[in-house]
Amino acid sequence: MADSAPRLLVVDDDPGMLALVSRFAEGEGFEVISRPGGQSLLTELPVLRPEVVLLDRNMPELGGLDILRVIRDADPECQVILMTADATVESAIEAVKLGALDYLTKPLDFVRLGELFSTVRFGIARRQRLLAADTELAGRFEFCGMVGRSPVMQELFDFIRRLAPHARTALVSGETGTGKELVARALHKLGPRRDRRFVAFNCSAVVETLFESELFGHTRGAFTGAVEAKAGLFETADGGTLFLDEIGELPLQVQAKLLRVIEYGEVQRVGANEGKRVDVRAIAATNRRLAEEVAAGRFRQDLYYRLNVVEIALAPLRERRDDIPYLTAAFIKEFAKRFEKPLAGLSPGAERLLHDAPWPGNIRELRNVLERACMLSEGRILSEREVLAALGGGQRPAPSVVKPAAADVTATEEPELDRRQIEQALQKVGGNRSAAAKLLGVSRRALYRRLDTFGLR
Repeated sequence: MADSAPRLLVVDDDPGMLALVSRFAEGEGFEVISRPGGQSLLTELPVLRPEVVLLDRNMPELGGLDILRVIRDADPECQVILMTADATVESAIEAVKLGALDYLTKPLDFVRLGELFSTVRFGIARRQRLLAADTELAGRFEFCGMVGRSPVMQELFDFIRRLAPHARTALVSGETGTGKELVARALHKLGPRRDRRFVAFNCSAVVETLFESELFGHTRGAFTGAVEAKAGLFETADGGTLFLDEIGELPLQVQAKLLRVIEYGEVQRVGANEGKRVDVRAIAATNRRLAEEVAAGRFRQDLYYRLNVVEIALAPLRERRDDIPYLTAAFIKEFAKRFEKPLAGLSPGAERLLHDAPWPGNIRELRNVLERACMLSEGRILSEREVLAALGGGQRPAPSVVKPAAADVTATEEPELDRRQIEQALQKVGGNRSAAAKLLGVSRRALYRRLDTFGLR
């Protein structure tokens, strides 16, 4: 990518000037596209995606300043050089205010034009080198699928390395989208059970009456519909690792049986008279404050202490914004390969947008935003406009606002929500209804009522 020729668009209604400038620019190392101007050019700009535009100011159908405004709105990083046969101080000032790099008079001074081309090429090449360096650094700071250069992430990686060979239980805590399952997989991969099975179970995605059957299995005829015996997840993960995501969603009666399995390594299927020995490393994860859940009587204290032999707390993305460029580089590299696009990175404006966004959905939300932006992109660099659209429309991200936790919202205080708000919240958190309720500032029960009302179950 660093060796590719920058794309120059030359726009002039004089065919002789088009040919002359095009030959000069090709000799300067540009990939040149020439157009005579006109309204049709506006529809072509999103497809052409030039990095530099040499633009005549005075053209009959559409003036150069009008085209400059369109280019500025579409791609603020594109460098525009205006040229005219009747320059004035006022017109030059107006062009610079609109974002033009320079303003040249005709007949052109090709020495000056060559100097401008050199400056532009140097800036583009430097930008491409920085993008390539970010991608290389993202690979260097990758650890078991996680990316982070910040001190908090380097400490986390070191902690996982030291913990993985020894811990039989662990509790991973953090907001939704911070990568709790990646931590669990890293503990498994670096531990002595790496060659055995890793089984993941989302406790928030199961009907309450089926928890016992899913975790511990059942015998034939144990309940209506149990037409054959079934092994539970503990038996499936025997010898390996069982990851219990959203452990705070487990009903209290199931928590008691889970504690016994972890304590004594014995699982008893629903309907069975005898237990079976299992050897499972149990890693639990939650986006709740389990100590508060214990105090409120919603989580067993003994199970909490058994799981919390060691706790791995993950920082939200807003507290480690220095990692955003490296995460972004890794995701863009992934999506460029998947979508078969020549994507190299972000414009500076797009980088600022990502850095300043509140990220309530953390890394998962960042990844989803970049996936949408990469699908929309038709060029090599994601523009500010594409990232802004992927972030959710025509306005910049608002400052982060801390919403009250769902548990603190009473039925009378719960805000009215429309279908679009709920769909957007669910999309941001990857369909996790508990996380969507927290994001919207309502209780889970209130969210479920609205899901039923709008037919979104």
